[in-house]
Amino acid sequence: MDIDFLSLAIGLLLLCIPLFFLWVLRTGLVRATLVAAGRMILQLFLISIYLRYLFEWDNPWLNMLWVLIMAVVATHALGQRTRLQWRVLALPAFVGFIVAAAAVGFYFLLFVLHLDNPFGARYFIPIMGILMGNMLGVNVLTLSTFYSGIAREHATYYYLLGNGATRFEAWLPFMREAVIKSFTPCIANMAVMGIVALPGTMIGQILGGSAPDVAVKYQMMIVIITMTASMISLILTLFLSTRQAFDDFGRLGQVMR
Repeated sequence: MDIDFLSLAIGLLLLCIPLFFLWVLRTGLVRATLVAAGRMILQLFLISIYLRYLFEWDNPWLNMLWVLIMAVVATHALGQRTRLQWRVLALPAFVGFIVAAAAVGFYFLLFVLHLDNPFGARYFIPIMGILMGNMLGVNVLTLSTFYSGIAREHATYYYLLGNGATRFEAWLPFMREAVIKSFTPCIANMAVMGIVALPGTMIGQILGGSAPDVAVKYQMMIVIITMTASMISLILTLFLSTRQAFDDFGRLGQVMR
């Protein structure tokens, strides 16, 4: 069932409720919310037009180019949200996004969906897109927590190094804290999914006409592949970025912009 533009406008009026309370509570977030909502609407309409042509052309090279563009945009967004130096972040993040998305995405497309053409736009682009989006959120939290933790507790870090710990052993408490902080919400959401919360992907499929059991199977796999890709991506990005962030003696350089 389609939503016409008048109905969409009526639906968007619901945004007035959170905006009202953000204004009453003087949070300073009204302008940011309006800008974010405007950007979302514009970007989604533009991407709908672009994806329509991608689906019509269904060219593997164009599809792969679009995924590369998504990885570049995700890397840029990661840099903006963590404020890490580009020399520390750019290549590690891009490699982490591409490797994790390719490994997990193709595994899902080839061995779970059994597609003859895994580069088909209708499956390839949405799967890579949802992987990129989830990897971005996890990487932001992990990298921010890891590097800010070492910068804040540098005395503990250098104490560990000075008492014979290897770099990895000195990094481990900070890595553990970062991974726990970024994956705890994922695990909590997974535990209540289906009873307390009905996820958007599943609801979207059901509203689009899919049978509930089909939607449930897809939702299970979406949760698993996003969590797996996020873990692969953050581990790759974290370890590759440390090669730029630390000197030969294990000292943390100027990593923040």
